[in-house]
Amino acid sequence: MVNNFELVLYHLFKNMRQLFTTFLVLIAIQSFIISGNCQVVALKSGAAGNPTAIIGAMETELQLLKSQLADSKEVVIEGIRFFSGRLNNCNVVITRSGVGKVNAAIITTLLLEHFKPAQVLFSGIAGGLKPGLVPGDVVIANQIAYHDYGRKLPDSFETWATRNAIDFSSNPTYFKCDSALLVLAKTAVAKASLQAIDEHIPRASFGTIITGDIFLSDETTGNQLRNRTGADAVEMEGAAVAQVCYQRKTPFLIIRSLSDNANHSAALDFTKYGKIAAENSAEIILQLLALIL
Repeated sequence: MVNNFELVLYHLFKNMRQLFTTFLVLIAIQSFIISGNCQVVALKSGAAGNPTAIIGAMETELQLLKSQLADSKEVVIEGIRFFSGRLNNCNVVITRSGVGKVNAAIITTLLLEHFKPAQVLFSGIAGGLKPGLVPGDVVIANQIAYHDYGRKLPDSFETWATRNAIDFSSNPTYFKCDSALLVLAKTAVAKASLQAIDEHIPRASFGTIITGDIFLSDETTGNQLRNRTGADAVEMEGAAVAQVCYQRKTPFLIIRSLSDNANHSAALDFTKYGKIAAENSAEIILQLLALIL
């Protein structure tokens, strides 16, 4: 009963989003007619049939997904390999971004330009910041932000909002993940079979993720970041993906499974637990795709 209710909510959010987009398009057409400007304008559609884009920073994060990809077809664009096909009866395109914010932004832009995805999902691993979270646990972002964009002061850090390169308007400091995808993610988590790490049965939660161009392996810095941002997990690509999607008005969702706790043992834990953590994130992606119509 709960799952059915959540699916109803998902379709409600999805339909509202499509209706709002149509409303904006009609306003734009009307303004063109009134102004006498009759040039053809290319509009991006989020209609059924458009693929769901899936990004992972490393090959380990994509192995499970690619191994189950049906009708796989490889396309190379600007030297980057994209794999299209079907996962759980959902049209998808999968690609590896490489590590870091710039790489993630480049790949997301190529995806949006060439494949026109209905939504973008990021699947991968992260370091845990919230007390009580351990390797294997999953954090699904309600919101995501940069932790290294701003001004460094002698005894503090002033976080700045990024700006849209087109009109230089301020972006939100925290990018909100798509509400309809979050509804589906809740159902996907309930259906997912997550692998245990050291006899710990992973738990999934929804919270805040932060992004920066550092692999964090210092507990003091991690505590400072959590106190400043309220973050549950830290990684190196998600906010860049979110910014591009936000500016291009494309729904997105960031899912991260913890490989470590961003402390002194992070490098060792990353090596030890990274593969299982990556597969736990991918398992939720697979369950989510089965719910996308």
